[in-house]
Amino acid sequence: MKILFADDEKSLQKLMGMELPRLGHTVTVCPDGVTAIAALEKEDFDCLLVDLDMPGKGGIDVIKKAKESKPDTEAIILTGKSSTESAIAAVEFKVFAYLTKPCRLMELKTLLEGVAKKREQDRRIKALTSRLDRIEGKSKLIGDSSAMEVVNKMIAKVAPSNSAVLIRGETGTGKELVAKAIHDQSLRHSQPFVAVNCGALPENLIESELFGHRKGAFTGAEETRIGLFEVAHGGSLFLDEIGELPKALQAKLLRVLETGEIRRVGENVSIKVDVRIISATHRHIEDMVQDGEFREDLMFRINTFEIQLPPLRERTEDIPLLAEHISRRFWPTIPMTHTVFATETIHALKSHSWPGNVRELANVVEHATILCEELPIQPQHLPRRFSEQTPPTSGERPELRAVSGPLSLRELEMQAIHEALDRHEGSKPLAAEELGISLKTLYNKLNQATANEKTA
Repeated sequence: MKILFADDEKSLQKLMGMELPRLGHTVTVCPDGVTAIAALEKEDFDCLLVDLDMPGKGGIDVIKKAKESKPDTEAIILTGKSSTESAIAAVEFKVFAYLTKPCRLMELKTLLEGVAKKREQDRRIKALTSRLDRIEGKSKLIGDSSAMEVVNKMIAKVAPSNSAVLIRGETGTGKELVAKAIHDQSLRHSQPFVAVNCGALPENLIESELFGHRKGAFTGAEETRIGLFEVAHGGSLFLDEIGELPKALQAKLLRVLETGEIRRVGENVSIKVDVRIISATHRHIEDMVQDGEFREDLMFRINTFEIQLPPLRERTEDIPLLAEHISRRFWPTIPMTHTVFATETIHALKSHSWPGNVRELANVVEHATILCEELPIQPQHLPRRFSEQTPPTSGERPELRAVSGPLSLRELEMQAIHEALDRHEGSKPLAAEELGISLKTLYNKLNQATANEKTA
């Protein structure tokens, strides 16, 4: 590594000038902080090895200067006068190690090996991230409808700020993609983007997930673990379905937003974090406040700027672009000049009501790409429910046939059941819950309809 060594003790200057090269490093020796800062203005270094107290400028000043131009520079402090204040400063600037003089050369060698290992891990992570970005590309909102034009303009307006953003929209409209677009267009784009679904975590674990915990803080906490706030430090934290956050956690989240500090479970010391909060919900937060389910003060904190995402049924002109974009995930080698969807297929897609929004469209397109052996995708490659939107042919289920008169009660009932199953992608428990009937009743009705169909 390229190491900058700064210390006003001449004996140490001579020692490090000889020993660090023997360990395989390139070293620049400086007698004080002013000289060290001048050296930083000429070139970058991988690691700083600095004394805390030096004439003119101290070690913390040198570290601060290095971090300004190259944030990933590592630092090790050597000092003969340790203090609480200097230790706090070392933590603030994320110093790799803090050593009290005199220290053994072998101890320093081990620390430098640790720095080199950490830098190699960081390089691998950056390389993997770069490869992932090339594969997935930057978050791009597909669609040129007037509704999406408004959304894109609002993203461009709010992204450069540090304001909290609340994204509203139905399930499946792409709220996380909007959050990622805000992050990618912000000044934090090179820092982490961390997403968490507040409704998917068990209530007894969500505090640990967000804030971290110390070893032994609760049963099963076998090691200290940092939380997502610390992982997202310097970047953005996306809290999806924030309306599902338990009331007790809402108060703790409010404190973080007000103070910029978190406290791990089982710890007494607070940790400063720099995180931009982007939230999303499909629920009406104002009604939840009225019902006592959500804190009003937290609602105001997370809703500095609001973006409303339109459902897919209100921007059907975007469906051809979206469908083709999604299809290329499964067929990445298709030339851009090829027609992927037949005109009749696009008409069928645009005629659908899309209760599941873009997520449902993605499932439909995937289904079609599996069945289609030769382009373009035809209507028969779409899921069965699309053929049932048009006058049926023989062999289709009788409860949805075209009739000249009104449907019977049994036919209306079966139509409601099949529509609920379609909305929940075939999940009978979810369909039964939506219809307000027991799972056993749902099975009985489906079995009865099957029996009637066979005897018809």
